[in-house]
Amino acid sequence: MQTSDQQDRRPPRRSKGWVAGVTAAATLALVGITAVAHAGTSAAGEAGAGTQTVRLAAAAAPAPPAGFTLTWSDDFNGAAGTGVNTGTWKYDTGPGSSFGTGEIETMTNSTANVFQDGNGHLVLRALHSGTDPRAGWTSGRIETQAATFGADAGDVVRMESSIQQPNVTTANGAGYWPAFWMLGSTLRSGTPWPTSGEIDILEDINGRSSVFGTLHCGTNPGGACNESTGLGSGERACAGCQTGYHTYAVEIDRSKSPEEIRWYLDGANYFTLPATRVDATTWNNAVHHPFFIIYDLAMGGGFPDAFGGGPNAATISGAQMNIDWVAVYNKKGGGTGGGTLLSQGRPTTASSTENAGTAAANATDGNTGTRWSSAFSDPQWLRVDLGATHSISKVTLNWEAAYAKAFQIQTSPDGTNWTSVYSTTTATGGNQTLNVTGSGRYVRMYGTQRATVYGYSLWEFQVYGS
Repeated sequence: MQTSDQQDRRPPRRSKGWVAGVTAAATLALVGITAVAHAGTSAAGEAGAGTQTVRLAAAAAPAPPAGFTLTWSDDFNGAAGTGVNTGTWKYDTGPGSSFGTGEIETMTNSTANVFQDGNGHLVLRALHSGTDPRAGWTSGRIETQAATFGADAGDVVRMESSIQQPNVTTANGAGYWPAFWMLGSTLRSGTPWPTSGEIDILEDINGRSSVFGTLHCGTNPGGACNESTGLGSGERACAGCQTGYHTYAVEIDRSKSPEEIRWYLDGANYFTLPATRVDATTWNNAVHHPFFIIYDLAMGGGFPDAFGGGPNAATISGAQMNIDWVAVYNKKGGGTGGGTLLSQGRPTTASSTENAGTAAANATDGNTGTRWSSAFSDPQWLRVDLGATHSISKVTLNWEAAYAKAFQIQTSPDGTNWTSVYSTTTATGGNQTLNVTGSGRYVRMYGTQRATVYGYSLWEFQVYGS
């Protein structure tokens, strides 16, 4: 049994059902939901078996912390006995054996396992049937349709939720494994786990009234993140977390150097992981993209087994994970990326152009209605001459639909000898802001793998520095 960084959650299952479930709906943009306060209620809240209790009055997501704005929230204000809003959430169903974590439950979309209680809470309930404690369990797992929650370069994002862990003890809760966590958006476009990144905001096992926070990244097994264990806080005490609601949060801070991830329990920072714990490529692949959010209540598996195992004959049926609200907050600016725009209007050349209307200079003209596009082959590059040597602090790329999946940002003093200041093989296009450190007269995007059958296409390529 490990004593610090414990066994953590593994990747989502890759079965046919999982793939089908994310091919269309998972790419939808999520409309922000304004948090609305719940009215108090005096209705009885008992909904589970044994000692399980539910808070009587729910709360909306709180006002943003200082400097942040609310990006999205859900306070589960649906009618009693209804499932989740499938425009916002998707059910992840099937046998726990498919998830790669050793779980034994079957995840369902039944309102016996996943439901709103009518008092502003989402409930994930684990139920047992039969006499074999290692079989016959059902429970629930959901994830956001949107995979858009993250921090741009120089910014900060905070994901937070108010949760009551299953109200069990070490005597009757062996095998219970609640989790509030995130997976990198690039997982949905083919980047393997754990390269795509996983951040576990809350995990507890076996009714221990504790919390674990973990980053998964790199390669499995081993690698920079010591997989499949990950880099984590180890077990931290969480007094009263089985019997009441507490807030669990993580912040990805890209506004400082080195960047870092911070974990919070009831607003107190209990673990911080700086980017310097791993190499730059591993960190970029795991962190420099949006995420989607997941809740699940597993039964059994490698993590509970590391603390004595379960479920067993004493494990009760019907305990539940209660969720009051979830929110994503973002804070802009103040990061290491910045400086003066150096590239606009400067001489710009490329390895090729698709046609006369997509010239290289279109990418540095300050007009987002014109673009450069290349021939339909790899590799290709776009280069800007800054006119003199500058310190480079930030590069932004505004991609058209034909973007680079793998590329480098390179600098050069003479246009011949190049140094890479950024590299990725898992880019997802869109608007990218990259904080970099380097110097040179020439800066180029050097693309080595296209994401589409077309060429590379940029509306704007901007270089900042001093």
